[in-house]
Amino acid sequence: MFGTSLMLAFREIRRHLMRSFLTTLGIIIGVSAVITMVTLGRGVTADIEEQISSLGSNMFFVFPIQGERGQFRPFDERDVDAVREQIAGVKSVAGQVDQNVTAIYNGQDWKTKVEGVSRAFMDARGIKLDQGRLFTDEEESAGANVCIIGPTVVEEMFGAADSPLGERMRLDNVSCQVIGVFASRGNVGGNGDDDNSVFMPLTNVQRRFTGNDNIGYMAVSYDAGYDNKAMIDALVDLLRERRVLLDGQANDFDIVDTAEINETVSNTVGTMTVMVAAIAAISLVVGGVGIMNIMLVSVTERTREIGIRLAIGALASEVRLQFLTEAVVLCCFGGLVGIVLGFVLSASLSAALGFPFVFDPFINVLSFVISALIGIVFGYFPARRASQLDPIEALRHE
Repeated sequence: MFGTSLMLAFREIRRHLMRSFLTTLGIIIGVSAVITMVTLGRGVTADIEEQISSLGSNMFFVFPIQGERGQFRPFDERDVDAVREQIAGVKSVAGQVDQNVTAIYNGQDWKTKVEGVSRAFMDARGIKLDQGRLFTDEEESAGANVCIIGPTVVEEMFGAADSPLGERMRLDNVSCQVIGVFASRGNVGGNGDDDNSVFMPLTNVQRRFTGNDNIGYMAVSYDAGYDNKAMIDALVDLLRERRVLLDGQANDFDIVDTAEINETVSNTVGTMTVMVAAIAAISLVVGGVGIMNIMLVSVTERTREIGIRLAIGALASEVRLQFLTEAVVLCCFGGLVGIVLGFVLSASLSAALGFPFVFDPFINVLSFVISALIGIVFGYFPARRASQLDPIEALRHE
């Protein structure tokens, strides 16, 4: 019986192709909009997570900030040592300091930033090398005039074809030998080009560029097995003690946890995606109303046909199944077209906006199932109305 109903449904849809297509337009738009919004939302989340991961996984960044009395007290190497030795779960701690400089090579100059770092800092941040090597222990302790440059500096100063390894360049009045090129760090948080940097040993930058032993911020890498909330509390207590902050005084430092940022961003983008998808799903309800309207018109047009079927022995349940099947087939057709359109739209928009395309089979299957359910819900009333027609009255219908 179901096979016969399916065949009759296809025959009726084929007889009115244009009307059938226009009927399913609401379903097509709704399904494609939901899939596109969810896919773009997942792409945005993946892109942000990738940028955050470039900061390093399981990381705290500790920044000095202005205190209650307007004072700004930077960290120093003793603070770094205290965090390393007194906080359980810390894998490595490294300080960083930076300053804007002009790089000069072979008669060319380029505005860049010199960063005083250590190998521990690069390990904590997950910074990899494309070429060359890291600083040695002797170079770090002596503050040697060696440097590791970023991809942007290579492109602007040396050109893509030339290897900068072994070359000497000048940063303001300080000459340094290029020993490595670090891999692209991208642009995290919109704070300029992170690849437009030159790494030098921390002691060198402090001595030759800043003229003091201050540290701009600390990068703290911790073991994922430890509770990051408890570690933050311990870190706050330690720094408050070292900076002699009394009870009631606000912290003059700030701690940023990359895991917390990742979780917050994922939750925020996820919530926004669900909200936008829910708004787009209104089109599905509108499409369902359209299906119901057309099915009611179809019942009216085929009243005599229904009367004949009932008169020659067809059961009311069989008539109901026929019209319900027709409504479901229409919605499933709209769902399939919507899935294809949503796939094309989401892939095109992801490429145009520069986000990764993250295909989600679940949302595609769910959209198809919902479109079929809409056919059942909104097709039931017309199908029930058809099955309750009086055969005699239906046969009299002109």
